[in-house]
Amino acid sequence: MVATSAVALIVAGTFAVVVAGSSANAQTKTREAPLETKDAASMQPWKRYAGWPTRDMSKYNSLGHLATPPAPTEPRKIGNQIGGDAANGAKLVADRNRGGSCLACHVMGSAGNADLPGNAAPDLSEIGNAGREDEWLFNYVYDARVYNPETIMPPWGSHGFFNDQEINDIVAFLKTLKSPAAFKTALDDPNKRPAPVEKRDNLDSIENPAMWAVEKAQELWKLKSASGFSCNSCHSDPKETFKTWAASMPKWEPRLDKVLSVEEFVTRHAKATTGTVWLMETDENRAMSVYLHFLANGAPRKIDTSSAEAKAAIERGKVLSARKVGQLNMACTDCHGKAANHWIRGQWLGEPKGQYDHFPTWRTSLLAIWDIRQRFQWCQVNIRADELPPDAKEYGDLEFYLAMQNEGLKLSVPGIRH
Repeated sequence: MVATSAVALIVAGTFAVVVAGSSANAQTKTREAPLETKDAASMQPWKRYAGWPTRDMSKYNSLGHLATPPAPTEPRKIGNQIGGDAANGAKLVADRNRGGSCLACHVMGSAGNADLPGNAAPDLSEIGNAGREDEWLFNYVYDARVYNPETIMPPWGSHGFFNDQEINDIVAFLKTLKSPAAFKTALDDPNKRPAPVEKRDNLDSIENPAMWAVEKAQELWKLKSASGFSCNSCHSDPKETFKTWAASMPKWEPRLDKVLSVEEFVTRHAKATTGTVWLMETDENRAMSVYLHFLANGAPRKIDTSSAEAKAAIERGKVLSARKVGQLNMACTDCHGKAANHWIRGQWLGEPKGQYDHFPTWRTSLLAIWDIRQRFQWCQVNIRADELPPDAKEYGDLEFYLAMQNEGLKLSVPGIRH
């Protein structure tokens, strides 16, 4: 009789069972990692996180449906002697409750005391010298798409942020802007404000509170479910088994007919093998995701895009990244393409590459761990669109496209960001 032992490895969602005996050669058999495929991987029905805005934006596009009314095809006839209150206009352009305000993207002279304006759009500090007619200015604020169909400027009037009289007031204020902005400090000037550089040691538990998730996950790893099984039952050496795995994710999963993320894999694999329920966006799921990424730290991201289905998912993700959504009518590519490497108020808009290798990440402003799907959700809610459940197919396609753009970057998880 020949004594044998088996070691289970996982590579991109596939089990590789190495059966070693007394012979010099080992036999390797592969099979798909078990997944629960019938139930949703997130809370059903999905409920928005506590503390997030509760507004219903279903009448505008989301990544899951199309609903936004068509853009106007011609400018409105207003006339060129608009009566407006310039002082009120100055207040309106700096009103953060109106979709972030004009000052988020434009330097506008003394508006808002020139306090941290953005530069994602042209400096309007001297627009009053441009000789623009009132009607042109009105229509550009009301809905700039009549002049520039590809604009990143929200349709402030047609999407209900400002009424006609308020736009008249804004036009009156714009006509008073005839000299460069005077900034109190260099940091207030978005053209001199240095791009943020993260210098904190994200793997230092003193610097990064998210490192607790690594310790928590190690406890969960050995925690036996009611079935008597744990992760450790099959994967007793996770440091070896998962040393590159997370860098190969997400992946196209034919059994689900969609892209599978690390977080959804945790939910579906745990339920199929141990009966444990770790839904996406729960503390346990986040901890396990952090740990699995942590084990692959230093590995360059390399996803499998070889199949026709994977290529189609990448293309769908690309299309979704350019879809205008929400009341602000913005797309991923507006902030992270056209306006990339600029400021929106005090927030830096980065390029897609470099936006993924540190997720899940610790949000210092929120004292919480976010995975990439929650980041997607917040981006949608922040531009006044309805988010989707974290296991939505659309988010899978979008994450796959983002992962492709970040290929070659080495994982460094948990990250730490504002």
